[in-house]
Amino acid sequence: SHLLLERKTPRGPAGRPRRAEGRAGQLLPGLAMAGREASRGRRERALLWCVLVAAWEAAWGQLRYSVPEEMPKGSFVGDVAKDLGLELPALRDRGVRVVDTGRTQYFFLDLQNGHLSVKERVDREEICAAAAKCVLNFEILVKHPMKLYRGEVEILDINDNSPSFPERNSVLEISEYTAPGTRFPLEKAQDPDIGVNSLQHYECSESPYFTLDVRNADDNVKHPELILVKSLDREQQAVHNLILTATDSGSPVKSGSTIIQVIVLDGNDNAPEFTQSVYKVTVREDVAVGSRVLQVTATDRDEGPNAEVKYSFFKIPEKFDKTFKLYPESGEIEITEKLNFEEQDFYELDVQARDAGGLSSHSKVLIKVADVNNHVPEIVITSVFSPVPEDTPLGTVIAIFNVQDRDSGANGEVRCSIAENLPFRLERSFDNYYSVVTAEELDREEVAEYNVTVRAADGGSPALRSSAVLALRVLDVNDNAPVFAEARYSARLPENNAAGALVLTVRAADADWGQNARVRYRLSEGRVRGAPLSSYVSVQAETGALYALRSFDYEEVREVGLWVRAEDGGAPALSSNVSVRLVIVDENDNAPQVLYPPPAPGPGAGAGAGAGWAGVELAPRSAEPGALVAKVVAVDADAGQNAWLSYELAKATEPGLFRVGLHSGEVRTARFPLARDAARQSLVVVVKDHGRPALSATATLTVVLAESVAELLSELGSAAAAPGEPAGSLTRWLVVAVAAVSCLFLAFLLLLLALRLRRWRRSQLLAAGSGALRGVPASHFVGIDGVRAFLRSYSHEVSLTADSRKSQLRLSGGSCCDTLPARPPAEPSDDLVPTGDHVAENVSPPECVPSLLYVFYVPCSLPAGQGSSCLAFSKAGTFGYLLLTLP
Repeated sequence: SHLLLERKTPRGPAGRPRRAEGRAGQLLPGLAMAGREASRGRRERALLWCVLVAAWEAAWGQLRYSVPEEMPKGSFVGDVAKDLGLELPALRDRGVRVVDTGRTQYFFLDLQNGHLSVKERVDREEICAAAAKCVLNFEILVKHPMKLYRGEVEILDINDNSPSFPERNSVLEISEYTAPGTRFPLEKAQDPDIGVNSLQHYECSESPYFTLDVRNADDNVKHPELILVKSLDREQQAVHNLILTATDSGSPVKSGSTIIQVIVLDGNDNAPEFTQSVYKVTVREDVAVGSRVLQVTATDRDEGPNAEVKYSFFKIPEKFDKTFKLYPESGEIEITEKLNFEEQDFYELDVQARDAGGLSSHSKVLIKVADVNNHVPEIVITSVFSPVPEDTPLGTVIAIFNVQDRDSGANGEVRCSIAENLPFRLERSFDNYYSVVTAEELDREEVAEYNVTVRAADGGSPALRSSAVLALRVLDVNDNAPVFAEARYSARLPENNAAGALVLTVRAADADWGQNARVRYRLSEGRVRGAPLSSYVSVQAETGALYALRSFDYEEVREVGLWVRAEDGGAPALSSNVSVRLVIVDENDNAPQVLYPPPAPGPGAGAGAGAGWAGVELAPRSAEPGALVAKVVAVDADAGQNAWLSYELAKATEPGLFRVGLHSGEVRTARFPLARDAARQSLVVVVKDHGRPALSATATLTVVLAESVAELLSELGSAAAAPGEPAGSLTRWLVVAVAAVSCLFLAFLLLLLALRLRRWRRSQLLAAGSGALRGVPASHFVGIDGVRAFLRSYSHEVSLTADSRKSQLRLSGGSCCDTLPARPPAEPSDDLVPTGDHVAENVSPPECVPSLLYVFYVPCSLPAGQGSSCLAFSKAGTFGYLLLTLP
């Protein structure tokens, strides 16, 4: 900036300077001079402001802070947001952060308040050693818009280290012939601090023989020396103990001390002398291990053993002792460890020459390491903006990287480049930072991804090179809908599947990229048997896997049709549909169900495989082979071969007497019945389907070989007794039962007469019914145990109890047949005569009984262990017959 100043002079009307006229013009020189002084002051102030503005412009973008070392983590360093003019809410939105350069990060940026704070404990002595000024650099990256700021933090030293000596005790051997004024170098104290916090003073305890002198060397290092002020006498005092103390000038003052033990020796009065007080040499850092650096030489004016000199390092750091080796006899210094210019570029060694008499002298060896080009440039990618939208404007920064070379001089100067056939170019920001910006328009349809190779070469001879690859993807727009792999899908699902079973997987692909190509699946709305489709099946949104949510039953649902929609993740989203057809496959999960003969009542009766069935059929003994006796009727709820039924005779009283049709279930006679054949035949018919495995059911038929219904009833009555009961015991109980029944019968006759008198209308109705029996042929009667009962289509049922008011009369219009029904009604009847703890339950009279049938139920008790028997007793008379059941 330049400031142009113009001094204006008053002018007259014609533009010329006015001249003072008369004495008035002579009276104003003092005022004019004062005006000139004021104008000069204004020009100086304006010039100062211009200089300040120029300095501010030059320093813009450079942040400078200072902080003491050893500050705790989180300590405040500087207000970056304020210094850069950034608003606090925009710090996160603009992506502001401290750039990671691959080295230890000692500071971090707090996005909550915009402060730069301490991240790791900073030890100035560890980072900068003895450097006069310790500065740590950092970079601040702002992504939106992308811009890089650089800053530095100066680490201020504090007095956190005390002066210390390499050893707490040291021994100094001095001959008694040593002349006063002789100097003896002492070991130096070390203080890593700098300035006033570093080593400032040495003090030694008082002694009449020694005094302390501190000598400042050219390198500003204080070297303590012990001066002999009085001749020593070993016979008077052989050992002198001195305390050497080193202090600094910090606040507070810190100090360290060591004990010097002086041993007085006899004889040898000449110490060795080095040919040089300081030896200097320069070596390359790539010098081979075992190479000779230099040779030190010292001479002793004594003779004999006192002139024999041996060399050794005197109080050098341990790490230096591992790097160099000093041969005691020759004084040659050899390299024992690989040198590294970047770690240590200068070595200072103290060499001691000592004769046999104990006298010694010291010399310095200064070794300077010369740098060689042995480090390849390192490329550190700071930030990469990927993927890059294909509509990115030209000149947009898409990557920032930093190049570092640990060499120095020309060996550390790095040049970077990229290929010329790419739509990008390099721009240098500052120092070794580079930006990759777009130079041409991007088109994802032509190139979807770029691998930009950044090459770096240093200025060494020969030059060392390195490279890094930036993978940049081009972001596409959503212009493609998902496409299914198949035009339609179908699957077969066996019924009784497990809930959650995988049915099939639909696949759809999207030609777009990234989120635009992410396909999600969902079901279209629908209903199955009135229920929502989503309660039957579901589709996994990410994979397209279709699952059955419930177990399907072929007998209920045989086919399910649905639509699956595939939708991508673009904005706006694109979608497509595909039809899916699920066919339910039948399995053999239903056993045959026997419809006839119907199931027998009582415990354990039921349908299914192995269930028991009961029925009674009449087969004349005169039946011819092939005569139809009965027909087993069964159905199966399955389909296909799972519903194909076959019948076979599993068990029979006479195996050769009957046969069953394989597919019809008809029971026919296989031969003529013989006289030796039992009158009652039990048949077990097995019904099987053709499933795998096959399921089956059984039907039990009772076939009675009789010519008439009377024989049928007689056979059924005689079978009521338990087959395992002894004959004698059964006879006794039958006699008792007959006597009891007779008594009860007489009592019921009296009760019935009273009932007739009380209810005249009902007796009239009964009389009309009995009158209808006159003139009926004898063939309409059947005798059971000498009792003749009338069989006709008219059936009356009277239920009597101890309370005659509860007596009932029911008329049935059902017809009778010549065979007993296969399945008696299962309606339970109430107890008529409850006595004690034994009650006759669930006994019903036959549907087809003689006219005017009176049924009485009375309990009877039998001795324990003899089971129970059922006695059917009938007596001819006006009132029909009596059926007595003994449970």
